[in-house]
Amino acid sequence: MAIPAGEVLFLDTNILVAATDESRPFHAVARMLIARGRTAGLHGATSGQVIREYLVVATRPLSANGLALSPADALGNIGKMIRHLQFCDEPESVSIRLRSLVGAREISGKAIHDANIVATLLEHGIESLATENPEDFARYPGIGMVRLSEVEAQLSAADGPR
Repeated sequence: MAIPAGEVLFLDTNILVAATDESRPFHAVARMLIARGRTAGLHGATSGQVIREYLVVATRPLSANGLALSPADALGNIGKMIRHLQFCDEPESVSIRLRSLVGAREISGKAIHDANIVATLLEHGIESLATENPEDFARYPGIGMVRLSEVEAQLSAADGPR
């Protein structure tokens, strides 16, 4: 599936984690999407929420499904990644949209984190979310979900022959 050139892809936390953790499927694709996605016409975006979530996972112990990185290493990784990404702020309008989604769809618990990502996308006019957990966002029509496997060929073609 080719994604139109110029498309903004909001990157879910699991994409940043995959880019860091060499044992994850599509590690290389996640790194390529972040570092060289623009070459393929794919512009990555993130938000403060995703950065916070990444820092939680990156610094959490391995025994708690984390990456066991030091805070300095996790911050260094974020510093390298965000140089390549558009930053979507979360003004009050995102909070208003989040509250609307929670009320209209009766969202509760951890699913509110995902609803906030959707609110951020909607408020910034972004229609595509790169995630390895599309089922978490299936309740939101109008948000296109893209898995790393779907952008792999497009990124490789833009990268050229090796």
